[in-house]
Amino acid sequence: MTMAKKVAVIGAGASGLCAIKCCLDEGLQPTCFERSSDFGGLWRFKETPDLNTASIYKSLIINTSKEMSCFSDFPVPDDYAIYMHHSKIMQYFRMYAKHFGLQKYIQLETNVCSVKKRPDFLTTGQWDVTIKNKRGEQKTDIFDAVLVCTGHHCDPYLPLHMFPGIEKFKGPYFHSRDYKSPLDFEGKRVTVIGLGSSGGDLSVEISRTASQVFLSTRRGAWVINRVSDNGYPLDMSSTSRFSNTINHLLPHSLLCSLLERKLNKRFNHKNYGLQPKHRILSQQITVNDELPNRIISGTILIKPNVKEFTETAVVFEDGTVEENIDAAIFATGYTFSYPFLEASIIDVRSNNTNLYKYVFPPHLEQPTLAVIGLVQPVGAIMPVSEMQCRWAARVFKGLVKLPSVSSMMEDIAKKQDNLSRRYVCTQRHTLQVDYINYMDEIAEAFGAKPKMLELFYRNPRLAWKVFFDSCTPYQYRLTGPGKWSGAEKAVMTQWDRVFKATMTRCVEVEKQQKTFPVLLMLIFMVLMIAFFVF
Repeated sequence: MTMAKKVAVIGAGASGLCAIKCCLDEGLQPTCFERSSDFGGLWRFKETPDLNTASIYKSLIINTSKEMSCFSDFPVPDDYAIYMHHSKIMQYFRMYAKHFGLQKYIQLETNVCSVKKRPDFLTTGQWDVTIKNKRGEQKTDIFDAVLVCTGHHCDPYLPLHMFPGIEKFKGPYFHSRDYKSPLDFEGKRVTVIGLGSSGGDLSVEISRTASQVFLSTRRGAWVINRVSDNGYPLDMSSTSRFSNTINHLLPHSLLCSLLERKLNKRFNHKNYGLQPKHRILSQQITVNDELPNRIISGTILIKPNVKEFTETAVVFEDGTVEENIDAAIFATGYTFSYPFLEASIIDVRSNNTNLYKYVFPPHLEQPTLAVIGLVQPVGAIMPVSEMQCRWAARVFKGLVKLPSVSSMMEDIAKKQDNLSRRYVCTQRHTLQVDYINYMDEIAEAFGAKPKMLELFYRNPRLAWKVFFDSCTPYQYRLTGPGKWSGAEKAVMTQWDRVFKATMTRCVEVEKQQKTFPVLLMLIFMVLMIAFFVF
């Protein structure tokens, strides 16, 4: 395979931005095509959303903390809130683009019409990429590689066929992507269908102005809070290599029981009509800080799945009927598709497709096309997309080779089997990955996974931090290709940045950084030696 030079990047959202940057890091020449008038993708708020794309609402706050959501060599400013408003995320993206000089590689208002193999693809791995600019002019250019960065919030999923009578309903009904403000529902009776994070957020916000919100859920949900014990951000306090190791050692049923017991101590899900039949790790967890408060105050009523609509009412599967419903909002998620690609390259069926580690089509004669961001991590997407881009750029450059087709297909089958065993069988659970496991898996493929034994001998304090503290993205810049000189400092000071915006200092956090117990250090040394030597 000849070394790829020109790379087409499709989409300038979170994944597209880091794709440009990772290409530049490897000496490649990226050209990014973005169909809208600005970069930022999902995180760029628009009063009127673009056709067939995801969209956010005015009050949206990210569900992952800033330290876990940043790109690995560009920390979020320390004065930004722990959980950022979408406008702050866009500001962060603009700073990232400016700092690394990315914007000049983006062609805005440019739609990718088709991506096709060239006649000599077998030997060159090259692609014909046809684009259409805002003037309607078409142009085809040759690229050595392609990064598809359109994500998985592509097409709103609105399954109206599953709700008989909806065509008779006189009130407005629409997908959650079209929701912008609760003021539109003042004094009204509203039904929200779907209890993912979007459905929970919209229900809570609308319930402040509506006369009543009915939140319909097919299976129930486990609900977690952004704020964990002692006021720490949940994802930072629960995502460490140590806790990940413990989770793997515990039987699945016991781990579920421990987690469910912890969540039910905050509020008993059964008493609130939320507890599902499935275990906590068998479905994507809903993140919402206020839902139980709104339920207990009666402004939100939890209802089962909708059986049918009438002209003015909603009939639920338990036989109850709510009359005088003014509006219905479908928080039913998204599907993804690649209309510019032939099905022989990527075949999408029921939100599922066969990609090696969710990135590379296994049957391509040359590994010169990669899909970025087509995962649903238990955590933030930004560092995961960046990790995929770093790997793909090394593959495109010819520095990392993929395994055989049979090995890749075996890996795909294994992942699909694990998903089917663990998760409820819905199109919502086809892209799930665990943050640390997946990040380590991709990082190991090109040599960026932290080397614990080497860290232990070189800097025991840093090794302690990497293993026992939050597994922030900076860990993956400590070694290997793309090593960043500021990574060690970023890891050691990550808690300093967390509470800066709250204008307070948590004594326990400061102690965590400043103390280094001798006994625990000795135990850690023994564990490291036993694990890596014996």
